[in-house]
Amino acid sequence: MNVASLVLERARSEPEAIALRQPAGRHPDGRIRYEAIRYRELDRGSDALAYGLEILGLRRGMRTAVMVLPGRDLFELMLALFKMGAVPVLVDPGIGLGKLKRCLAEARPEVFVGTAKAQLARRLLGWARRTIRLSVTAGVGRSFPGHTLDGLRSLRLPDAPYPMTEPGEETVAAILFTSGSTGPPKGVVYRHDHLAAQVEALRALGAIEPGEIDLPTFPPFALFDPALGMTSVIPAMDPTRPGSVDPRRILDPIEEFGATHLFGSPALIDTVGRYGAARGVRLATLRRVVSAGAPVSAGVMARFLEMLPEAAEILTPYGATECLPVSCISSREVLAETAAQTDRGAGICVGAPVPSIDVRILEIEDGPIARFGPELELGCGEIGEIVVAGPQATEAYDARPDATALAKTRDPEGRLWHRMGDVGYLDASGRLWYCGRKADRIETRAGTLFSVPCEAIFDTHPDVRRTALVGIPGRSEPIPVLCVELHPGRGGGFSRRQKRRIEAELLELGRLHAPTRPIRRILFHRRFPVDIRHNAKIDRGALARWADRRRRTLRTPRPGRDAS
Repeated sequence: MNVASLVLERARSEPEAIALRQPAGRHPDGRIRYEAIRYRELDRGSDALAYGLEILGLRRGMRTAVMVLPGRDLFELMLALFKMGAVPVLVDPGIGLGKLKRCLAEARPEVFVGTAKAQLARRLLGWARRTIRLSVTAGVGRSFPGHTLDGLRSLRLPDAPYPMTEPGEETVAAILFTSGSTGPPKGVVYRHDHLAAQVEALRALGAIEPGEIDLPTFPPFALFDPALGMTSVIPAMDPTRPGSVDPRRILDPIEEFGATHLFGSPALIDTVGRYGAARGVRLATLRRVVSAGAPVSAGVMARFLEMLPEAAEILTPYGATECLPVSCISSREVLAETAAQTDRGAGICVGAPVPSIDVRILEIEDGPIARFGPELELGCGEIGEIVVAGPQATEAYDARPDATALAKTRDPEGRLWHRMGDVGYLDASGRLWYCGRKADRIETRAGTLFSVPCEAIFDTHPDVRRTALVGIPGRSEPIPVLCVELHPGRGGGFSRRQKRRIEAELLELGRLHAPTRPIRRILFHRRFPVDIRHNAKIDRGALARWADRRRRTLRTPRPGRDAS
């Protein structure tokens, strides 16, 4: 099934329903003004682009790099490419120019559709210079030099709907690149059945009903809205900086359009929640908030929930670009039960696997696993490597056979499983607990230290915003170092004397719990480096390199000197 058919069903059953609202200037009082695009307009607009792109020479199977801002252009373009059977290539522009160039060279697109800014960068920096044969500019008028999306819309085109391509079982639907926050960005190969399975899993996750109104603050998730039958309200914000969003850019459209659904990174939820708590904001229409990209702390959940109706909840799905969603947990379960266990070092509960996904825990292995049998599977409560299988689990990386071999394995029956690159365990109820990235564990003679269980213990300190456990090279084994970021805005910062007190308290806290006793070295860091995509995942590699440079300041266990 072509995933575009999910949108067409809505367009033909309720053509006048609003598919999209996008920023279109300002009202006299300074508020953002939005324009509405209906499902029939989205359908016909995508037909026009499909016919126009076909006239320019775009054909089925051609890889098309897409660097277009969220809004009508992006929605119609993606729908047109799916109808045509072309292959969109999506790369997060925030990953950095060098990485972006490598991703495009690896993906080998023949077509480039981007904003004028993206087109300029492509020409100056030579993105995919050897493979691109056709370029089209988005977000400009038809008088702009070269081919433009507006120019294609103005052509005399057939009135009949564009004949949608029917994909085969192995037809590639899209190439979606990982963020590169935990390794080099890799192109994940999606078929139409992977995308359709994602849509159905997300629909079931929150009991989403057609006609709901979503405020998606992460562009890739906005693209699910038409397939889910929701109206997508695109906020006027920089999607690459969710943690720095102006809260009114989120709260105003929620209130104006009665949004029932919000997707936001933990950093955005934290920022907006703090603003709302300080001003007594209430959001009467929101039924659910979905936050992904990194775990959401219980404190952030509780604060945001104060703005919502009593029946509303915050859902935190667990997954990755290669497989989403894997599992999900609600704020009710976190606040009533699992948060207390997290604070004691149990890891973070990410909930029961969604119905379409199977989860196993294997013995930790850093190299490839061609096949696994019962001898590699761990039992209840044993921390190991998380592997998953199901219809939304993708099967390969593009042009990366070595990475595919490392990330995929098969069971004795030949079923394909994706290795998440994370460690965790299943509890007696079948819920999955996340204990961090496999690459972030620290092997010592005293045992293996897993990042998340250790950090959660220290994060309970009232002056601590967050912590990150990293390992730096030692004489015979890695040295575990706890990097600490303190809460901002406490009287202009913390003095050296206050930091010495906090350090002593953290060391004592660590001594009270078995997982953290080996940690005897602490460094204060002004502000942790985080990923571009969600502003929430800590860049532990950068922190480890910083801590290694500061090794002369490390000492055990006598607190006293400021290590910031």
